[in-house]
Amino acid sequence: MKITRIKVGAGSCGIAAGATEVVSFFKKEIKNIPVVEVGCIGHCYAEPLIEVETDKGSIFYEKVQPKKEHVDRILSLKEEGRFVIRPQRSEREKIKVLALAGRIDMTSIDEYLAHDGYVGLKKALEMKPADIVEEVKISGLRGRGGGGFPTGTKWSFLAAKTAPEKILICNADEGDPGAFMDRSLMESVPHQVLEGMLIAALATGATKLFIYCRAEYPLAIRNLKIAIEQIYEHGLNKLVTRTVEFRLKEGAGAFVCGEETAMINSLEGKRGTPRFRPPYPTDSGYHGYPTAINNVETFGNVPLILREGGKAFASVGTQGSKGTKLFALAGDVKYPGLAEVPMGVTIGDIVYEVGGAEKGSVKAVQIGGPSGGCIPADKFDAVVDYDSLKSLGAIMGSGGLIVIGQNRCMVETARYFLEFTARESCGKCTFCRIGTKRMLERLEKITHGKGTAEDVDFLADLGPKVIKGSLCGLGQTAPNPVLSTLRYFRHEYDAHTKDHKCPALQCNQLSDVKIHLDKCIKCGICVKTCAVKAISPEFVVDNTVCTRCNSCIEVCPKKTISRVEKGTGHYGKSGGKS
Repeated sequence: MKITRIKVGAGSCGIAAGATEVVSFFKKEIKNIPVVEVGCIGHCYAEPLIEVETDKGSIFYEKVQPKKEHVDRILSLKEEGRFVIRPQRSEREKIKVLALAGRIDMTSIDEYLAHDGYVGLKKALEMKPADIVEEVKISGLRGRGGGGFPTGTKWSFLAAKTAPEKILICNADEGDPGAFMDRSLMESVPHQVLEGMLIAALATGATKLFIYCRAEYPLAIRNLKIAIEQIYEHGLNKLVTRTVEFRLKEGAGAFVCGEETAMINSLEGKRGTPRFRPPYPTDSGYHGYPTAINNVETFGNVPLILREGGKAFASVGTQGSKGTKLFALAGDVKYPGLAEVPMGVTIGDIVYEVGGAEKGSVKAVQIGGPSGGCIPADKFDAVVDYDSLKSLGAIMGSGGLIVIGQNRCMVETARYFLEFTARESCGKCTFCRIGTKRMLERLEKITHGKGTAEDVDFLADLGPKVIKGSLCGLGQTAPNPVLSTLRYFRHEYDAHTKDHKCPALQCNQLSDVKIHLDKCIKCGICVKTCAVKAISPEFVVDNTVCTRCNSCIEVCPKKTISRVEKGTGHYGKSGGKS
């Protein structure tokens, strides 16, 4: 077996795990075999990840380090450290949009072209704009940013407009905690996203193409800029009767700017706050010009539709939700990372089959980002599509999926997500600005052990009013984590308010940290790790000093440190409870 090329996963997840050092070391040590940086193939838990291309197929190695023995092991194709991998982790996945992610050089247009890149654009150039729109309608593609609006219908609105300029915007302002689908796609195959935009421009008559990408994604921005220059060099932006221009805008990280009208305001140099609708952007958007906005994943699907045909695309998925969906798996799973599944699989398929979580270990999933809902494990037979998730009190969102283990507190989970949305509110709407703050105050009161049944009733009453009284999607969905946990985990709220206890021992004000001395081996790792010096040389935790950061629990090799009920830990250095 002859090695032809070595590919190192150098997306953001790989870099965080040390891929940059691996690339440098391997290039220094290996002179006769190309070492290439590629994006992330979704197995983030295995990074740094290397794919060794041979004349008889590929071999993967996980958790590679910049060490001579690792180089020798890989060059000799030894079994040790091999990563048994397929393009998908389980039979439940269906890799289509991510087919090239992590498999080709991130910055090479030649490699993209060699893998059917721009075939979709070539076909579109031979079609009438109306036929392109119709093909997208046939595909059943719906917006992957969370709203789920039919993409072909939105394009038809823009195509029907007559104006000196028409604007197309790619929403790359991915801001959900735990979400990284769009980032990974832009880093790994930027040309796929840009090809989708060019096809959309052909279909709608758009003249200017904006990409609004948050500045926290430097690698995605770098790769997009390189890809745009390559498009210009190859003349791929020359669309029959006109030449279109790409403009890349770096967002400052305001979560609300992911809402389309707030994004338009930001692009115009204004404060990022939502606008009243109507008029809708396709009637009057960027500087009054007709404007259509789709997110990164939506554009990433478009080349596949033109290449394979709308009917082929529609053959995957459910009646109302076609194609596949990308999910960023995080939380209490064995295999966190990026997954692609066909619409219509169950939540349980994703959590257990793809994520590798053990059945019985999961309490719920938070799906749809900070404004999504928490779905309990007994509802995991629900299928993943826009309508089914909505009926459960959640939303598809852009695809963030956080798995919540049995040891987590659902009241604290709701507080955590509401804290985020309350902070990110732009303040334009009274219900969003003040309502989320009032709800957060009650949640903090409950998690501090001072809540009452009236506080719970207050949350249940105010949540729907915030939804009804808010202008944009942020406020309209911000109460979802609270309302869904009230719906499915009311007993946990009751425990906090009636017994003033946190059953999961996760709320800082209702739990202590304790070292179980009968099992402690006195290795001292916890003492060295504690940043506030709350652990004495006798291995006793002073809970008046402890910040409940859990660092000592995480590093303890014998797992002898745990959270205990408030009042059962140690208080003060000179006696007290123990």
